[in-house]
Amino acid sequence: MKQVFVIQHPNLAALPLVQTARHFRLPESITGSSLRLAVAADAAIPAEVAAELDAAGAEYALLADTAFADLGLIVSDMDSTLITIECIDEIAAAAGLKEQVAAVTERAMRGEMDFEDSLRERVALLAGLPESVLDDVYEHALRLSPGAEYLLAECKKHQVKFLLVSGGFTFFTERLKERLGLDWAYANTLETAGGKLTGRVVGPVIDAAAKARLLEEHRLALGLKRHQVAAVGDGANDIPMLQAAGFGIAYHAKPKTRAQAALNIRHMGLEALRGWFA
Repeated sequence: MKQVFVIQHPNLAALPLVQTARHFRLPESITGSSLRLAVAADAAIPAEVAAELDAAGAEYALLADTAFADLGLIVSDMDSTLITIECIDEIAAAAGLKEQVAAVTERAMRGEMDFEDSLRERVALLAGLPESVLDDVYEHALRLSPGAEYLLAECKKHQVKFLLVSGGFTFFTERLKERLGLDWAYANTLETAGGKLTGRVVGPVIDAAAKARLLEEHRLALGLKRHQVAAVGDGANDIPMLQAAGFGIAYHAKPKTRAQAALNIRHMGLEALRGWFA
């Protein structure tokens, strides 16, 4: 498969591509938000080109030249990926514990502590909160990430399946599945009793291993090759999933996740995921 050098930016025509032009053959006229350059199989990105594009706030990568329609499956994390928030942090805000819970969330996403341990520790702090808090978070705090609706529309247009796998909660994933027409959604179930959260989760935890396993199960069920799957996430618990996909994409991710991903989106929204492909 041919290799391409892809550069993405909301306004490519405004970028000062001096170093890039020294090393790559650019078209005479550059418009739009995505530029695809055919390159040799052994091409590399010189340091001065990377520095120029970084300074300009551009997304860039070398990757196999693949049409979006040739993908069969996109697997996505939810919190801080498909949506802008960490749901558990917003739930904790109702108990006045947002800073305490957010600090544990950050450590877990950076890979500094075991995900399941961190989840159970955080959920325990929510004990006694009314279930209505979940509705409040969904209605008033939850927002889709920029480009999410466009990406999902492109998936439907090109018949690419969409699998949402989250270390968050089914309360949110199921509502997003219905609202957005997602094909599948998996997450953790918060236990409730008497209209209140008990501080426990029910059933097996969706952790890093479960995310990778679900990707593989759905890939096989769809009869897809590895290069027909893209996965996107931001935290350390997404790394096995990103590595199991043909195209692993770190989205506004923690350093450990960025270092392990083949593709990175650091500035743009989820429209950039679509932009990697022809």
